[in-house]
Amino acid sequence: MSSIRLIVGLGNPGREYETTRHNAGFWWVDEFAHSQNLSFRSEAKFHGLAARGQLHGNEVFLLKPQTFMNVSGRAVGALAQFYKIAPAEILVVHDELDLPPGSAKLKLGGGHGGHNGLKDIIAQLGTKDFWRLRLGIGHPGERSEVSNFVLHDPRREERELIEEAMRRALDVAHLVIEGKTEAAMLKLHSN
Repeated sequence: MSSIRLIVGLGNPGREYETTRHNAGFWWVDEFAHSQNLSFRSEAKFHGLAARGQLHGNEVFLLKPQTFMNVSGRAVGALAQFYKIAPAEILVVHDELDLPPGSAKLKLGGGHGGHNGLKDIIAQLGTKDFWRLRLGIGHPGERSEVSNFVLHDPRREERELIEEAMRRALDVAHLVIEGKTEAAMLKLHSN
């Protein structure tokens, strides 16, 4: 298993989106950066906010694209290309409609499931074979309600469940970074 060299949190820039469900990836990467004492800086050439540090014996980059969700791949592609990071060394953290709040799942590859951030990253990298940390936000029930749903704040009880899932995912982050993904999945998925 290759270690993870780039962790990308997906979200939309701007104060009006800060607390919306679509920004769950940003929330997690912010928590992770805070736990590792890493600070984000604006990096124009990577179209986002980036941080870098030595974690568990590996140099790891953190990235929060500032391009808006549907063109997240531009930022991911730019940083991955510049530092020669292979898709299998990338972890993308994102909100997941198909999982209930309180659920967090780790997987390699797969489709985009209608998630525009993932769709653009797949297009930019030319492959689906990167890691995903899927943070459940639930589904509004109607397909036509999805864009409205993801761009609104979760109810308080949903936010608490999402934060609990984020904590469980933070607890296995070191295993993921070290490439011990089987162990990370076993621990994360057994909750």
